[in-house]
Amino acid sequence: MTSAEACEIIRLEPAAIIGFDGHVIAGLRVHPDQKHLVFPLGNEISVYELETNRQTFLRGHTNTISTVDISPSGKMVASGQTNHMGFRAYVIIWDWESRREISRYELHRVKVQSLCFSSNEQYLVSLGGKDCGSIIVWDIEQNMAICGVTATKETTGDALKVCGLNQRWTTFVSGGDQNLRVWHIDRDRKRLNVQDVAVGKLRREFTGMCITENDEILYVGTMSGDIVKIRLNVSSNPNAPMPDKTPVMLGCFGKHNPRKPVGKDCEKYHYGVRDLLILPNGSLIIGAGDGTIEMVHERNVSFKNYNSPTWPQLKSLQSTKVGGVITSLQIVNQYTLLIGTDGCEIYSLELQNFKTSLKLLKTCHTNAVYDIAFPYNFSLVFATSSHESIRIWSTSRMQELLRIVVPNFASSSIVFSRDGKSIISAWNDGVIRAFTPLTGKLIYAIPNAHNKGCSSVAVTSNGKILVSGGIEGQVRVWKIEPYMQSMIGVLKEHYGPIESVHINSFDTEVVSASRDGSCVIWDLIRLTRKHVIFAHTQFIAAQYYPTGVQILTAGSDKLIGYWEAFDGSLVREVEGSKSGPINAIDMNMTGEYFVSAGTDQVVRLWDYQLGVEVAVGIGHASAITSARYSPNGKFLVTGSSDGGIFVWTVPENYHIKIPAPEVTSGGSGNNNRTKPNTDSASKRVVPCRAPKTNNENVRQLESARSNRSSQITNCPAVDLNAQPTIDPCVDTASLADDNEQQEQLETRSVHSQKSQIFDR
Repeated sequence: MTSAEACEIIRLEPAAIIGFDGHVIAGLRVHPDQKHLVFPLGNEISVYELETNRQTFLRGHTNTISTVDISPSGKMVASGQTNHMGFRAYVIIWDWESRREISRYELHRVKVQSLCFSSNEQYLVSLGGKDCGSIIVWDIEQNMAICGVTATKETTGDALKVCGLNQRWTTFVSGGDQNLRVWHIDRDRKRLNVQDVAVGKLRREFTGMCITENDEILYVGTMSGDIVKIRLNVSSNPNAPMPDKTPVMLGCFGKHNPRKPVGKDCEKYHYGVRDLLILPNGSLIIGAGDGTIEMVHERNVSFKNYNSPTWPQLKSLQSTKVGGVITSLQIVNQYTLLIGTDGCEIYSLELQNFKTSLKLLKTCHTNAVYDIAFPYNFSLVFATSSHESIRIWSTSRMQELLRIVVPNFASSSIVFSRDGKSIISAWNDGVIRAFTPLTGKLIYAIPNAHNKGCSSVAVTSNGKILVSGGIEGQVRVWKIEPYMQSMIGVLKEHYGPIESVHINSFDTEVVSASRDGSCVIWDLIRLTRKHVIFAHTQFIAAQYYPTGVQILTAGSDKLIGYWEAFDGSLVREVEGSKSGPINAIDMNMTGEYFVSAGTDQVVRLWDYQLGVEVAVGIGHASAITSARYSPNGKFLVTGSSDGGIFVWTVPENYHIKIPAPEVTSGGSGNNNRTKPNTDSASKRVVPCRAPKTNNENVRQLESARSNRSSQITNCPAVDLNAQPTIDPCVDTASLADDNEQQEQLETRSVHSQKSQIFDR
């Protein structure tokens, strides 16, 4: 590649985005063609095709999307965003057919809370957040705002939602904290006329809304757990003036419990009614804050002297429960209910049978993705680590295959063993855990591996030596045997948290990067320090070149450094970011190209030899916390602090040109994922043998889950008071004062008996 060609920076395109922003109220939408789902993903809108699982994206927002709506005919999509304090937020109207922007306006401050189209698609009504508090009516054809007004009175709380009527296009409803109002658009006078719904002494925070087809009745959910029924009293003629009749409340309904006596037979939904739908037969679908999904209809009874303001009017027909708060309810193909939760999950449910038809369609992390790992020379699956879970994903279907749950703790680092038979992870409770790759069962756990939490982990190619880094600044070396895991060395030079450890391809050295401003190159055979790299930065990532001759580093100074592994001298520094620390780097298998990403939310692909950018990817809505190159070099995977996972396509010009080395664990590529270890190179490696009952291999994972949904496994509790096994050769006195950072621990040389475990 010439230097002229290197200067041409091309755009990385995301092949897929794994995720769903379930925190957006009513963010999951079904297009009227019943073939597509529309939902927000950071600062992009995902258009997901149900039959083919293909995704396209609408890009144009500068910050996180806060609300989405689709016009009744499906010709247009509208979206609003949040912005930083003091700045205005965009509303964008998109053309569905061309997937292009029609118009945009920024008349709201900080946040757009809710959107709705009029039934004739002439107007778009937008509601600002609590820092704005205004309702604006936008004429789509003339591309201008007709009018704007404050949404609530000074004596009530904020408005949270707007909803358009089905027949009368000049009328819409707004609701929120102690306010429920009906608005009429006066096009000639360019103003809004408003009527407050007469609810008497009832005080509620109104949430989800649904209106009957003839615009006669409005059902509104409340955070108190009941449902308010409103008669709107609007004319069927859309051109008629605002009616004199005030919208009135017909009742406040709860669920009837026939097992309790009269007066105590009314039950409310826990944590509020978050969304609701009306079925053609008049029944209601209710989504509650505790994950309850229930189909109800109104009982034909009257209540005159009932003490509670909430009447037991609703009779339950079917009920089920999902994990998380319900934020969206949609019906697709008339018989299937789609459910979105704040746990960033989408479920499908058949309306005929609630008990056995619940399926998980999409899921993603809800917290930062701390690390990403691929199995050695196998690109069909990858693993991610985050708060409370490790997940394995299919790169062909972009779906979750396995989830391993460890409640209340976060996994900061993850790696596959070379033979593909275990997933090794570091956790902030100080425990190193290893799991099987198919069922997610716990193989072994090393308690108190680091007293302030484990931050990074790496494993040698033979799987018998494990290196871990801790928050307290120590690097510890472990010998992994089938039924015992023992510590064989403590490497103490750092006084800050260890951000990453990486072992060279010959298993002779390991480099540790710390936030204390140093990287240390350790001799893994003798367990001694070889060289120290100092810089005016907090090192966050360090990685060996595939041949082991150089080390690539990145940190808080926004620079990417090339260092000689032989003597620790600086070779080159390039600016890796304009506006923030670099949080992750990773090379492809040949070292020709590497990827960097960080707080500036930009993914950069680099030519290693030239030290220049060749491609840039923009799409994340928050800081990128992890990045990984696929073994085949055809795509990149990045994770961000909001839980989003992006899969980027690497242009063909930058694919691996040199043949990859032979696989030492049963071949390479997709064709060998189920073959036994018959390669001659594998005979030179002595794998870490787990108990004989573990014959699982990660290469079998995708085929094993081809016809089944994701498997969720809960990790058993680990005794956090237990102490790790220490090899007799280790000086236990050096471990006595871990909390005293100023005390220098002497690293211990390991002689020939420890060198024998490296069976090369």
